Amino acid sequence: MAAGTPVWSSRFAFIMASVGFAVGLGNIWRFPYVTGENGGGAFVVVYLLCVFAIGVPCVMAELLVGRRGQSSPSKSMATVAEESGRSRLWGGVGGLGVFTAYTISITYAVVVGWVLWYLLQAASTGFVGVDATSSTQTFNALLADGSTMLVMTVVGNLIVGSIIYAGVTGGIERAVTVMMPLLFALLVGLSIYNVFAGGFAETMRWLFTPDFSKIDGPVLLAAVGQAFFSIGVGMGGMMTYGSYLPANFSITRGALLIVLADTAVALLAGFVVFPMVFNYGLDIAGGAGLIFQTLPVAFAQMPGGYGFSILFFIMLSVAGITSMVGLVESVNSWVEERFSISRHKSAMIVVGSIAVLSIISLMSYNVIGGVSMGGRNFNDIMDYFSNQILLPLGGLLIAVFAGWVITKEISADELGIKNGVGHQLWYFLIRFVVPPALLVIFVMGVSE
Repeated sequence: MAAGTPVWSSRFAFIMASVGFAVGLGNIWRFPYVTGENGGGAFVVVYLLCVFAIGVPCVMAELLVGRRGQSSPSKSMATVAEESGRSRLWGGVGGLGVFTAYTISITYAVVVGWVLWYLLQAASTGFVGVDATSSTQTFNALLADGSTMLVMTVVGNLIVGSIIYAGVTGGIERAVTVMMPLLFALLVGLSIYNVFAGGFAETMRWLFTPDFSKIDGPVLLAAVGQAFFSIGVGMGGMMTYGSYLPANFSITRGALLIVLADTAVALLAGFVVFPMVFNYGLDIAGGAGLIFQTLPVAFAQMPGGYGFSILFFIMLSVAGITSMVGLVESVNSWVEERFSISRHKSAMIVVGSIAVLSIISLMSYNVIGGVSMGGRNFNDIMDYFSNQILLPLGGLLIAVFAGWVITKEISADELGIKNGVGHQLWYFLIRFVVPPALLVIFVMGVSE
């Protein structure tokens, strides 16, 4: 372990932090509506295959590079490249991941602000009397209300900033070891509630009775994209968390646990969301508005909707905050290392700059709503650039680095499976399966 490098105090802390980073709004917010838009069960089958063929190898790759390099993503990749007899310029790929995390944090902070506002609404009204029209009007009014969005976005940044400021063991560990078990408990509890509330049996049939005739090119692409985006790779967060790993921790086992937990959360989110959709005749392919515009209508009608809505948005808040912590920590570790400053100073610089830019991002819905480029406002541009271009490009380059640049001996040594079939399988996937899949995602993103 490099001098001065923080170390996770326990395997449990690392797993909770990594799962917290991977498990974000993409699981609870994006997975249900993407599944709804792509036909249900058939999509789920393809998604699960993609998760293990793409997600697991990518997580293993980032963790092994992070632990081997013992530094920020850029320095870790430069160090491992040099050890493999290659150019240290590969460190630029790690830098790209840090930049991606930074840009995603800006738009993510806005969404976290929305979630926190809806949590307050749930606590104060429980969405009593809300119908489809008023729900849509409420969300649009929030976007137009710059001052309210400003306050909620700043609050979200302050929560994340305080966790980063407190350090790895004193901040991140302490937060995730409480918040992630809470997240799982809420998901399970709300799913059990839905077993008795109605719509659960229909959900199970829809999710797990696949109609493979619905599988076509767009469904395959959606499944590959969701598998990649929901795991949290390509942003340097897993690599940063990997740099805090002790040498005796099994990366293979850790990656499997992270991906299994991430997938479980996605499916549990389906058990929470879809029964309400079926039970109250809502639009199952409601797109991104499913959480903020459609579900409040269900909360208003269902027995116990007041309490259910509060618990739901607490759950969503936890997912958003823990994911953003991973994003910001990736940037913070780079700034701390690059400029040789204390964590406290780097945390204030990083979170402060994200807060300023996220304020500009939220203003694109109101104050500067008339300013656009190619039909996209500032927030849309940042979201498109980070998620559709930078993220798949970074993931592609990291996969190429792990499969074609790092020597086979180094990867086998770090993974601890020198002569096993497991290493051969990982090596094949990271070389010949992951890069083509991510290349397709990248090309599709650029062409949108």
